[in-house]
Amino acid sequence: MTQPKKRPRSSKPKSSRRSSEGNSNSQADAGDVANQNIDEHPLQLKHSIVVRYRDGSRRLATIIERSKDSSDEWQYYVHYNEFNRRMDEWIGISRILSLPSEANALQLDVTKADEDAEDAEWESNELKRLKSESSSSVSLSQGPTTILELEHDEHEGMDDAALKEHEEVTKVKNIRNTQFGKHIMECWYFSPYPKEYYPDGPVDMLYVCEFTFRFFKTKDELIRYQNKPGLARHPPGNEIYRDMENKVSMFEVDGFVEKIYCQNLSYFAKLFLDHKTLYFDVDPFLFYVLCTHDERGFHPVGFFSKEKYSDLGFNLACILIFPSAQRKGYGRFLIAFSYELSKKEEKVGSPEKPLSDLGAVSYKSYWASTILRVLRSYPGSSLSVMDIAKMTSIVTEDVIGTLQQLHLLRNMNGNYIIFAPPNILEDIMLKFPVTGIPVDSEKLHWAPLYSSDPRKDKWSIKAKRDSSAADIL
Repeated sequence: MTQPKKRPRSSKPKSSRRSSEGNSNSQADAGDVANQNIDEHPLQLKHSIVVRYRDGSRRLATIIERSKDSSDEWQYYVHYNEFNRRMDEWIGISRILSLPSEANALQLDVTKADEDAEDAEWESNELKRLKSESSSSVSLSQGPTTILELEHDEHEGMDDAALKEHEEVTKVKNIRNTQFGKHIMECWYFSPYPKEYYPDGPVDMLYVCEFTFRFFKTKDELIRYQNKPGLARHPPGNEIYRDMENKVSMFEVDGFVEKIYCQNLSYFAKLFLDHKTLYFDVDPFLFYVLCTHDERGFHPVGFFSKEKYSDLGFNLACILIFPSAQRKGYGRFLIAFSYELSKKEEKVGSPEKPLSDLGAVSYKSYWASTILRVLRSYPGSSLSVMDIAKMTSIVTEDVIGTLQQLHLLRNMNGNYIIFAPPNILEDIMLKFPVTGIPVDSEKLHWAPLYSSDPRKDKWSIKAKRDSSAADIL
């Protein structure tokens, strides 16, 4: 029988854990009161406060950093306990509704309630997992990301020490906003831009050229740079895709050839990605930049990067749609485009882990809608998981995981088949509509950078056997 997995939490019993936390908090509070009033400014780091959020609601937050503003008033950098780190921000004293003497007690109550809920959820998930494992023998090999990872962790692969160091270094946003083209975007995370661009702490605005991703401290510097004669108003590299009807283009940029451009693009992307490590060595990567175009030139709205050659079968390393262009279908377009490249390479592939929270949602939706449409349109009477992988370039692990998530994979007399009557397929497909801009393979003019011997490349479609552990009817 499979043993339950070790919980990624404290190993202390719940009661003793609460007791020790309560004692430490009460001792800390007593010590603070003995030395100074914890409600006096400047407030201490790691204490809790209740803040008036942007929408006017009351939110419990933790003090991460503090400093004085230009008027010599204290301001605090806070993390909202209910939200992702991207919502962290600097606040003034006027937005504080409850001070630590009251908020710390609220935080302790919330922590206890969260532990109760987490205990119940973990026990429920373990029972479901053990029940699933006892009734299913479908094996997923160790490899690229699989859709079965429903408990998504965008910091997966980082141990406690690495995660703590990451959060310590990046805990405070160094750039609050950035102007990119005609858009001003609020930054989500820390990015290691050169220190001379924020010598005295976080800055309110960084100006970035949308054509080259060069960055400037003032708007005048940006305007002067963009007025230089001969400035290309498009990304460097090769335009490999153009859709005149939808006014989008894709450029392939080699990190070895256009090193400065790709490094600056990585700086910019890090403002909106928490989990990815910024590599100054961009040589091994190709960058695919998605642009809209008009009479003024080509305007980047997102990109993905890809290793020139991946031993692990990754067809995408990093993906981002800039906040100003989100919810327009561009994310799905980039995912579909990465698989079109895999089809041209005659390989199966999957994205590199870890995915961001938004990226994980987009991929699961893409896998589901793509596989459902293959099942609906397939004219034959029998089909295998490997057939689906070859038609879509989605690795078999992701195909199996998607079918399991959609409850389409069933065990009949010891054999796994796909149970997908037309009426059930139509009902499920309503939940996974294909929206946004489609990728037209006829408009893609591209050849792989490297060609390998399919007999030695395990990700090559030609090397895949037609049989599968999950043959289906």
